[in-house]
Amino acid sequence: MSVTRSALTHPQPVLARPMPVRQILSRFATAVTDAEADLPEGLSSWTGARPERRFDVYRNDVRVGLTGALASRFPATVRIVGEDFFSAMATAYVAAHPPRSPLLLAYGESFADFVAGFAPAARLAFLPDVIRIEAARGCAYHAADAVALSPEMLASVPEKQLGHLTFTPHPSLSILRSAHPAVTIWEMNAGLRPLASIAGLGPEDALVVRPDMLVAVHRLPPGGASFFASLSHGICLGEAIGFATSAGPDGDLGEFDLTANLSVLLSSGAFTHVSMEDH
Repeated sequence: MSVTRSALTHPQPVLARPMPVRQILSRFATAVTDAEADLPEGLSSWTGARPERRFDVYRNDVRVGLTGALASRFPATVRIVGEDFFSAMATAYVAAHPPRSPLLLAYGESFADFVAGFAPAARLAFLPDVIRIEAARGCAYHAADAVALSPEMLASVPEKQLGHLTFTPHPSLSILRSAHPAVTIWEMNAGLRPLASIAGLGPEDALVVRPDMLVAVHRLPPGGASFFASLSHGICLGEAIGFATSAGPDGDLGEFDLTANLSVLLSSGAFTHVSMEDH
């Protein structure tokens, strides 16, 4: 191979590799959602004057839009902490957890976990559970429609076979555990009951479901969380009762109340079908 003198005396310039598009978009998204982040490299304005100011306006619009989306999804939380505190908390969340989808219906799924570690809200230990109730309501609202199980379907099953029934959960069903009176606090801040002291109130578990047009939040009786969780995972009725009973006072808010839980099962619309377990 021969090399000409021209090539030796005039080497070709080495061009820098362009930044991958994914990396450019990642840096831009970080800068848009986090006010403390550096501006994207190569930022320019069509007027040529101070692109930083224009970007700040755009960044503020994005922040306001995302915090507004969170406020719309968690109105009881806004009422508990106030608009200013919520805005600051939501702004911190947006910076740490920018949306991963252009659809904002589900944005904020990790908001409760974030708030659980948000130091300024530490004294409101119940707040993450209230947020989880509100998040479950949003999911239930957008879940698939299904016809709820009717009491007549159960009435037709011979009594000796009831223990072998398995249940199909409604697509909108969620079961939430809380060490706080989260349902009562949510109800008071959702306008369903007057504000009052929560002193003396104990833990409350919740069942969230939308059997018809409206989302309902049910305060579960003692043993209800274990009972309904077992049924929703395909465990037959007899074994679910056994699990709830063995959970005991420390495991499930007190002694299992079979009558009260069966009443919720029949009235809540938490399930859509029953079938007989093979045995």
